[in-house]
Amino acid sequence: MEKLRFISSIILGIAFLKIGIDHFLDPQWFEPIVPDILGAPRFWVLSSGAVEIIVGILLIFPKTQKIGGQSCAILLIILYWANLNMWINDIPIGGHNFEDKWHILRLFIQLILIGIALFIGKIYPINTNSVEHSRELMAKKD
Repeated sequence: MEKLRFISSIILGIAFLKIGIDHFLDPQWFEPIVPDILGAPRFWVLSSGAVEIIVGILLIFPKTQKIGGQSCAILLIILYWANLNMWINDIPIGGHNFEDKWHILRLFIQLILIGIALFIGKIYPINTNSVEHSRELMAKKD
């Protein structure tokens, strides 16, 4: 299980590094899907790119993979807002509008990635030992 967690973390880390760097190399590509309510699309694209690079680095190094996985799960949840915005408002990206079936597929991929990130972050599946440890700590406080 640990080997799978390690390999998953490296693969996801490299992907996040690449995508984060892409935010700096071609920010115009990402800008259309930034929700209008946020304003300043360039700021949000570059900020999210920087955070993706940091998360990618955290995922690659063994000592930071757990926090990297947890951070990645949170980031994937937050960043889905841009994908949802693209879907709801039929915003083209890269010169293409996507049919609903592709947005649904993207949603499922996002959910799978969140699950992988939770696995890397040792949140899922729930470790019964850590649940028992938490109960013991709570009992000591009473």
